[in-house]
Amino acid sequence: MGARIFKPSPSATQSGKGSTKLWVLNYEPEEAMEVEPLMGWSGSGDMHRQITLRFATKEEAISYCERNAIAYHVIEPKPVVQKVFSYADNFRSTRRGQWTH
Repeated sequence: MGARIFKPSPSATQSGKGSTKLWVLNYEPEEAMEVEPLMGWSGSGDMHRQITLRFATKEEAISYCERNAIAYHVIEPKPVVQKVFSYADNFRSTRRGQWTH
């Protein structure tokens, strides 16, 4: 049984970063998903898939894994690069590319 420790990425549909501040611990799947023949739903007997733990810091998540003898790997967050772009840049004379309007 292994675990992944990571910081979730922000939602594509929201501009806020509320759910990206905590570190998340998810267990890796132990068995494959199976298709239930009657209804066609996919499911598994792996109960660890339902567990998601959240920690304030990466060190807390690592110490939790070490205390409970859980193998883990940490996925570091990628740095966020923000482009500064304004509406007025669409009308600059030095704009690259053709005007499409």
